[in-house]
Parts: sequence; C-alpha cells; structure tokens
Amino acid sequence: MASYSQPLNNRLDLLRTPSPVIQRPSSPYSDWPSFTPDSSTGRSGSYREECSGILTEWDTLGPNHPQPRQRYTKQFLGNDEDIIVSRRRYLKSYGGGLILVFLTIFTVFTVFWGSLWMIPVKPLEGLVVDLDGGLVGLNVTLAVLGMSTSYTRWSYTSAVDFPGGTQEVSQAIQDERAWVAIVVNPGASQRLNTALLNPDSSYNGTQAITAYISEARQETAFRNFLRPQTTLVLDSVTSKFAVALARQMSAASNLASIMSSSPQTVTQPIYFSIDNLRPFHQPVATAATFVGLIYMLILSFFVVMVGNSARSSSGLKKQLTLPSLIKLRFASSFTAYLIVSLFYTALNKAFRLNMSETFGSRGFIILWMLNWIGMLSVGLALESMITILTPRYIPFFLILWIVANNSVCMNPIEMLPSFYRYGYGVPFYNISRATRTLSMGTHNEIGLNIAVLFVWIIISCFTLVVFQWYVRKREIRRQVHGNSKSLGDREKRVAGSGAPPTT
Repeated sequence: MASYSQPLNNRLDLLRTPSPVIQRPSSPYSDWPSFTPDSSTGRSGSYREECSGILTEWDTLGPNHPQPRQRYTKQFLGNDEDIIVSRRRYLKSYGGGLILVFLTIFTVFTVFWGSLWMIPVKPLEGLVVDLDGGLVGLNVTLAVLGMSTSYTRWSYTSAVDFPGGTQEVSQAIQDERAWVAIVVNPGASQRLNTALLNPDSSYNGTQAITAYISEARQETAFRNFLRPQTTLVLDSVTSKFAVALARQMSAASNLASIMSSSPQTVTQPIYFSIDNLRPFHQPVATAATFVGLIYMLILSFFVVMVGNSARSSSGLKKQLTLPSLIKLRFASSFTAYLIVSLFYTALNKAFRLNMSETFGSRGFIILWMLNWIGMLSVGLALESMITILTPRYIPFFLILWIVANNSVCMNPIEMLPSFYRYGYGVPFYNISRATRTLSMGTHNEIGLNIAVLFVWIIISCFTLVVFQWYVRKREIRRQVHGNSKSLGDREKRVAGSGAPPTT
C-alpha cells in the first residue's frame, strides 16, 4: 500500500518512453484497491482512477510515439540531423529572398534612377512672341531663337495668334500650351526711341520684355530649369543689345545729355521681368502633391495587411463562399479608405493647406473625394496582388508600385525618355495634378484625372475577382488531393495489418 501512495504522475515518464518491454495491462482493474491520502501529496482516491487516466494517455501516445523536440538546445552549426535540415531550409529561404532583393535593385530601382539620369533628354517647349513689331522685337526674337538650349526649345509665334495681347499669352501658359513664353511687349521700340531723342529719367528698360512662367505646374522644373535658363538667355540677349546700342550712340550729339539725365537708357536700354503666373506659394503643398503620396500608398498597404490578417485570424477566409469573400473584401476596402482618406485630408487642412483656390468652400470635400478615389486606385491594386503573391511577396510589388508612381512626379514627363510616358496614366501623377488645381489654381483637368483613377479601380476590382477565384479553386483542388492521399494511405495501413477497415 505504501507504493500506492507515491505520486503516480511521476510514473508517466516511464509510460512515455518507447520500449518493447512495456505493455498495456490487459487485466481488469475494477477491483484494484483504494489508497489513503498521502502526507506529501494530499492525493486520495482509487488506484483504478489514477491508472485509468494514465492508460488513456498511453493509448493516445502509443509505445512508439516520437519524442517531442527539445527547444533552445542546439547550435546553428551543429551536426544534429534536425538542425541540418532546418539550416538547409533557412539558407534556401533566406538566400532566395536576398536574390529577389538584388533583382529589385537592378530592375525596379533603375526606373527611378533613370528618371534622374542625364535629364533633360528632351527640352521643354518655349514661345517667343513679338508684340512690338519694331527694332527691339526683331533683335530679341532672332537672338532668343538662336539660343535654344538642352532645357528649352524656343519657337516663334506671331502676334496674330494672340490678338488679346499679353493677357492672352499669359492665359496660354496657364492653359499649358507651353512651359514658358518670352514676350516683347507692345511699344518697346517706340519707348526706347523716344527716350533716346528726348532723355527721360523715368525710362524703365524692364518694361520691354516679359517672361511668363507657371511655377505651380511643376515647381522643380521652374526652380531648376525654366527660371535659370530663361534668365540666362535674356541676360545674354539684353546685354548684347546694350553693347550694340552703345556703339551706335557713341557719336550721337545728345549723348552727353542722355548720360547726364537718364544713363539707364544707354546702359540698359532693354531688360526683362519674370511674371510667375501661378506661384507655388504653399510649402506644405509639397506633402500633398509629392511626398505625401508615398505615405498615402504606405497607408493603403497597412489597410491591405490589416484586412488580410483579420480574414486569416478570424477563419473567414476558409468559411465564406467565394462571392461572400469577394463582397467582404470590397466592402472592407471601400469603407476603410473612405475613413482613412478623411483623416488624411483633415491633416492637410490642419496644416493650413489652401483648398479653395479653384472651387471655394467646396474644395475640402472635393479633395477628400479625390484622396478617397486615389487611395482606392493604389490600395485595390495591392489588395488584388496580395491574393496571388501572398503576404510573403507583396512587399516586392509595393516597392515596384511606389517606384513606378514616384519616378514620374519629380520632373516633367516631357523632359524624360519616352519610356516614362506611361506616367500620364499612373495614380500619383493624376492625384498630384488634381491637387495642384485645387490648392493653387493650375490648369483644370480634374475630370480627366479622376477618370484615370477610376480606370485603375475597375482594373483592380476585376483582377481581384479573377485572382480570388483562381486561389479558391487551387485550394479546393489541393484539399481534395490531400484527402484522397490520406484515404489511400489509410487503406494501405489497414490492408497491411489484416484488420477490417473501420467506418
């Protein structure tokens, strides 16, 4: 009886140890004696009850049950069979992932680097308009046309094409018919001749030429290319004109009078001013038109990953029918992006981004809807691709999606190689264009921009349905194949044992 009072759980280790000697007792144990409480364990009851639990576990484990692996006991370079298999799997998985990273560098990243290399490949369009029709207009026009650079290609436009004068020229720049226009203002030659004949101390040579540019159309192009090159060209033209005029005036009888009362008439007979029609006057707009678009895409990626995790952890992915699963994914995405885009738009409002330049007080609602459609256009593409790529490989598509969109927003597409003409159809470009219209009053093509975004949404919705159908079909096929294989293995085991199959 003393042995019965020992903790029987200590004997479980013996039962778990595979040994051909240990056999399950076959005799009944209904009449096994009871034991009294033990002073060390406080246990009481019948020996039959204790052994019943142990034998039940024995039946579950079986004498040949494999031992569980011990954790946290091995070295990475060990010679144990298990660690060798695990190490081989690790190196295969890790090495394969690194190869994909290397391929990403030399395939995807080259798209972005190429958009900055050796630009401009093509010059931007510039207009030269002579509204003067005199000596000044002729000299300036010929000089500018002879100084086309790699950044700007100047073309002459007759004054007949602009019957509205300088106002119509400025409107042409705002309508994006060209990137820059150099205009010789009406009466430039007449004012100069009058000042030379009758010296005028109030003569201002900068009234002769005006350059019209719109910075808000593309601030990078304005700051790095358009304004510096236009200034360089006009400085050269006006200085050469001044030298030529000084030579002509060197023998003039009234030269002394001119130099004493209005010397600027000789030293700077003509000059220019730059009229920035749509200044990029809101630094915070950079977030909404460029950098913030990357953050918008990353937020969309978070929504996709959260949704995928929720469907997997809840079991809905395996429980719902195909139509129900597709409806759930669409409803979740459209609702989530509506709310996230509201907060994103409110962030711009909190930092005083002016949204009323074109549509007044309706600007906030329009920008919210634009951001919602924009998030759907980039987010549904991720939602579709994660179906086929799985969370393991979706980051590689994310990098491609960011680079493809971002590469065409830093500089004008007109300056880039022809390959980058795809940029007119990507979401970032159209979101940026529409945002500039709302916040800075640039050329209004919001209807076209939103139409492009809707095309992306439709494409992503279609591919999501197709990919989800394919994945579900593949899962069902694997499940049927797995069940058939398990049934075949079971029948083989039963046939080998000679026992009748159980149903």
